[in-house]
Amino acid sequence: MNAHRPARAAVLSAGSWGTAAATILADAGTSVVLHARRTEIADAINTQRRNPDYFPHLELPASLTATTDPAAALDGADFLVLSIPAQTLRQCLTQWTAHIEPQTVIVSLMKGIETHTHLRASEIIREVTGMPAEQVAVLSGPNLAREIMARQPAAATIACPDEDAARRVQSACHTPYFRPYTSPDVIGCEMGGALKNVIALAVGIAAGMGLGDNATSLIMTRGLAESIRLATAMGAQPATLAGLSGMGDLVATCSSPLSRNRTFGTHLGHGLSVDEAAAATRQTTEGVKSAEAILDLAHAHGVDMPITTVVTALLHGKVTLDEAVAELMQRPPKPE
Repeated sequence: MNAHRPARAAVLSAGSWGTAAATILADAGTSVVLHARRTEIADAINTQRRNPDYFPHLELPASLTATTDPAAALDGADFLVLSIPAQTLRQCLTQWTAHIEPQTVIVSLMKGIETHTHLRASEIIREVTGMPAEQVAVLSGPNLAREIMARQPAAATIACPDEDAARRVQSACHTPYFRPYTSPDVIGCEMGGALKNVIALAVGIAAGMGLGDNATSLIMTRGLAESIRLATAMGAQPATLAGLSGMGDLVATCSSPLSRNRTFGTHLGHGLSVDEAAAATRQTTEGVKSAEAILDLAHAHGVDMPITTVVTALLHGKVTLDEAVAELMQRPPKPE
């Protein structure tokens, strides 16, 4: 990275979290080019300083520009920040890889598991691009995009095996309202982000059924316990799951009405079908896409995940709402 110019980041693409991440980077003094798939979105960002699809009433930083050309976005980029659905990551990245420069650090914002391979986003990135682990970082934490766009206080964990790369990403996105911490635990950071989405679905279902705060607290607490079991079995450090990318993200995603996973679950708890809940939520809900892959990982590692098991069965129409609750509550009692 040239010491005489600001860091440059390409953010792909212009969804709600991608736009929020681009805003953080721009506010931190990083030069940002945001990739949008549609010309009208890129034009609106460049001429009106608005993203009409997600934040039509919020002004974007003047230093943030947009393009529909991934090659133009990636030209000279020190950082490539990826914010796209986990299930389309491989296809998109295959098209973009030729434009990624050798020195670029890739930063994943994805919080899902690829369904057919059971790979985490950083594993897909390394597989498709051939980048070494030291150039692939993960940013995860309690980061509700609408609050960040309002410049409300937030924090995140940046995980990378290379401490210097993690610190460079940290510097590129550190603002008065956004506080990033570094960690070497990529597995823990990614798994915390993916696992909390399924638990948030369960919390939303309970809330939609009117089961009360005791029930939602129960699901969050035991959901964290089963998340720690799987993540540590995969090589994560338990402390990571107690941090921002674990418990922090879990609390925000399970508690906030801004959370799309909790919202989706609430629709299910009200009696909507999966398709009806998807139409009502309108945005990608990673927990729905990743639940079965997470359960497969649990089986492969010999880990018991009762909440994830019940949520997956409910998503596939194998149990009713009442049966799901009964299945969880009638499990044999055991020490905590």
